[in-house]
Amino acid sequence: MTGTTRSSADLDPRRRRILVRAWRRGIREMDLVIGGFADAEIADLNDTELDQLELLMAEEDADILSWVTGEAEIPERFRSPLFERMRRYEPDFEPLQSGPKARASE
Repeated sequence: MTGTTRSSADLDPRRRRILVRAWRRGIREMDLVIGGFADAEIADLNDTELDQLELLMAEEDADILSWVTGEAEIPERFRSPLFERMRRYEPDFEPLQSGPKARASE
């Protein structure tokens, strides 16, 4: 399971590839940050933003995580509105509606 909640059926091949790569990172936290951001924004990114996202995803996950959390300074080449949007992205986690607890509350 990738974690994605978005269908890629309406996306062009480049966006599909990026979406898959965004959810198949080396660190689960980066799956959630980059993958969640890609789910929310991939359809609306322009070519320049897609280029920036692909360049960012070529970096080591540990480095990206340290930039996102503020533990390390973001390199100049990644300081962009796209990175700031990704950094501020907050996933909308909905509670699971199945299982024993959900049935008990019905």
